[in-house]
Amino acid sequence: MRKIYLTLAILGGIVPYLFFFKFIQVEGLNLALFVESLFVNGAAGGFSADLLFTSFVFWLFMFLQAKESKGPKPYLFIFLNLTIGLSCAFPAYLYVATDR
Repeated sequence: MRKIYLTLAILGGIVPYLFFFKFIQVEGLNLALFVESLFVNGAAGGFSADLLFTSFVFWLFMFLQAKESKGPKPYLFIFLNLTIGLSCAFPAYLYVATDR
């Protein structure tokens, strides 16, 4: 399973950035427009809200696991979540956590 988690973490880091780079090519580094685009319509807003909520639950889970000494420290995975996305951070966490 560890190899699968590592593969998914790598793919989860690449795939979102294909879309992010496309946005940056067209719009430049316009953070305000990027955030506005996340909620441009109901469908995009629903996906964005779902992702934000799931990220929060993932953070909470990691902190609780770390507090009970059952999981790795969450800070690297929060950084991955904020800079790349949950699609990279979650399988990376599973990759590290299954090593314990």
